[in-house]
Amino acid sequence: AAGFADYRLELGGLVEQPASLSLADLRALPSRTQITRHDCVEGWSAIGKWKGARLGALLEALRPRREARYVMFYCADPMEDDGTSPYYESIDMNDAFHPQTLLAYELNDKPLPIANGAPVRLRVERQLGYKHAKYVMRIELVQSFDKIAGGKGGYWEDQGYEWYAGI
Repeated sequence: AAGFADYRLELGGLVEQPASLSLADLRALPSRTQITRHDCVEGWSAIGKWKGARLGALLEALRPRREARYVMFYCADPMEDDGTSPYYESIDMNDAFHPQTLLAYELNDKPLPIANGAPVRLRVERQLGYKHAKYVMRIELVQSFDKIAGGKGGYWEDQGYEWYAGI
């Protein structure tokens, strides 16, 4: 991975200013550090110190179009043994602009480990862990997710989980 030197986060969809950012670009943005609890749908929890760029500030720079209602996250981790069906997740614009919603690149004062979603993972503190997409490669603003995969807004939602996983 060489420190993810070749990593690019692609940002697009219903925006006026699409972007492509390196990990260094993300680290150069104003950051936020927060100590929060991760709550898993399976019942366990863990507390961590997360650092990253505020998603809302990043989205503002893209100039979202008025019809954008959701933020889709497309990830590097395949969900099927044959390497297909990469993980994807979505949140609404309210959660995207919440001040604690981050694109995290550090955990406990160290670069985010691969096991925890490196190089970049979503932290959306008002929702359960399956909404916290890991290995984020692309972010797309959309009006609807009806025609994306199973149409429910995320990999686990297409398997029957609730779209809003509030805690």
